[in-house]
Amino acid sequence: MLDCSGSMSSPRTKIVETRRAGKAAVDGLRDGVWFAIVRGSGIAEAVYPTQPKLVPANATTRAAAKAAIGRLEPDGGTAIGRWLTRARELMATRPDAIHHAILLTDGQNGERTTEFEAALSACVGRFQCDCRGIGADWRVDELRRIATTLLGTVDAIPRPQDLAADFRSMIDTATNRAVDRVTLRLWTPQNASVRFLRQVSPHVEDLTSTAVSLNALTADYPTGAWGNESRDYHVCVTVPPRNDDVEMLAARVHVVVADQVLSRALVRAIWTSDPELSTRISPEVAHFTGQAELARLIDEGLQARRKGDEDTATIKLGQGAQLAHQSGNEATYQLLQRVVDIEDPSTGTVRLKRNVDTIDEMVLDTRSTRTVRVNR
Repeated sequence: MLDCSGSMSSPRTKIVETRRAGKAAVDGLRDGVWFAIVRGSGIAEAVYPTQPKLVPANATTRAAAKAAIGRLEPDGGTAIGRWLTRARELMATRPDAIHHAILLTDGQNGERTTEFEAALSACVGRFQCDCRGIGADWRVDELRRIATTLLGTVDAIPRPQDLAADFRSMIDTATNRAVDRVTLRLWTPQNASVRFLRQVSPHVEDLTSTAVSLNALTADYPTGAWGNESRDYHVCVTVPPRNDDVEMLAARVHVVVADQVLSRALVRAIWTSDPELSTRISPEVAHFTGQAELARLIDEGLQARRKGDEDTATIKLGQGAQLAHQSGNEATYQLLQRVVDIEDPSTGTVRLKRNVDTIDEMVLDTRSTRTVRVNR
């Protein structure tokens, strides 16, 4: 889904590089992968193929698609919900496939909130969507909402000329996914509750609200399609109090693929009055709790900065710099340096920079949830 609204003509490099990125994505499709190109503006127009269907990638269809992309011109408004609806309709023509979409925009959605939300809700479970913003006039929260709901990623592309490489990378990741409908199934006993379930690597994603109830004690948490990859999750369960030295089963976690349980694990709760035992935290849990806290601090710091609350922004971003430094998250630490001058990372002492490019702030915002694994 390529944004071709009128704003893509200013500067002209946006539409030029969008065409180049679209062609690079098509070139990255392996033979036999079904695809379509949607031109997004105030409407959603399938430019290749022009019929409401997907076509298999081969030398002929790739050439025709790239020719259609080369003719794209900017005009009109931005109606992202309609783009998503068209993608959903196209995906429905291949119901048994693994479904993935790329959405690129440079602006803010112009639809009514109710129209957009209805379109987004109708896409849940139908396809995954990676979202990219180009320029500095789009809203991070809008694209993050789409990516989070549709189990994709979101990123800000600082330079239009970087689009093609990013599109190739997304296509490579998507077409190497071989396992669809991977779900975490969580059972908790009566009177227990799931406080949260988060993906914590390769990026932080709160899955708590995505629960699909199977019965009073069991819920499924969709994670989308997987390739040859590893992910980490953190679950927190609240259970009723017990006496010391009592042990109970707090949860069962199952990995379910296409309705088949492939693995299972048990979560135990043990009561103790021994402070050495009750205060002990596993290195992995401590590390990823810190990574989730880092993302939260950056989000709150950037929000405070936009509101002109420099004191809160300085405190939050300083604490973020400290956590990034301590956890070895070098990528986030470097992005923070574009927004604040870090005087002492060990104490989180920073000063807000006065002249910060909006795109640098947006890049930090979109990438703040990326995590690093614990050093073992």
